[in-house]
Parts: sequence; C-alpha cells; structure tokens
Amino acid sequence: MTDAGRETDAGRESDAEDANDGALDGDVDLPPAEDGWEREEVKYRGISRRLAAHYLVNLGGELVGTDDPAEATRVDGDGWRVALSAEKVQATGAISLTEVTASFAGDPEALAELLPRYRQKAMRAGG
Repeated sequence: MTDAGRETDAGRESDAEDANDGALDGDVDLPPAEDGWEREEVKYRGISRRLAAHYLVNLGGELVGTDDPAEATRVDGDGWRVALSAEKVQATGAISLTEVTASFAGDPEALAELLPRYRQKAMRAGG
C-alpha cells in the first residue's frame, strides 16, 4: 500500500452473495501513470470486483479490455485510471470475505474529486 493509501475494512453478511461475483486474483498490475499523477490504493471488504467496477463506471469510467464488470481489472476515466483485484481474506475464525483492492493513478485534482465519491459508494456499514 502506498504512503497515501488507506485501508478500510467494511462488510455485511447480506453482501456475501454479491462479494462472490467475479474471479479472485490477489495480484494486479498498477495502472499506468502520466507525469505528475499521484497513486493511491484503497481496500474494501464485503464488495465484489464487479461492484467496484460498476461504481467506477457510474463515476465516469470505462471498462478496459472487457464489457463485463465481473471480469474487469481496469477502469479508465478522464484524468484517472484504476486497476482492480480481489482476494479472499480471513475476517475472523471461519469467516472469510472478499477484499477488493483499487489501485488509483491520476491527476491530483481528478483523484481529489473521484476518491471521496468512490469511498462513499464502496463503504459498507456493519450489521
């Protein structure tokens, strides 16, 4: 995780079905970055890669290399790019959740607008 990155653990049991959408692939290449762009990594538990890709498309991005959000490993927008990966992690005892990592690269102004909007969509309340 980058110095500027933040990690958030959030999940609900009701999201378990959705969290299983899409293949799991713990490793992901960082998205290409232009000169002057910043990087940030954000992790959430209890959402699927498909749902993360869907959120990014709703925020103005386009899927790269696929038309299926469940298969998406990259989403590009105006002034930003995101690489997505997902892996199963042990939450506690026998409970495991999908953890989605979104590795952002973008113009600082674009990320300043995008990241809070993505975090709001991806956050899950416990319960």
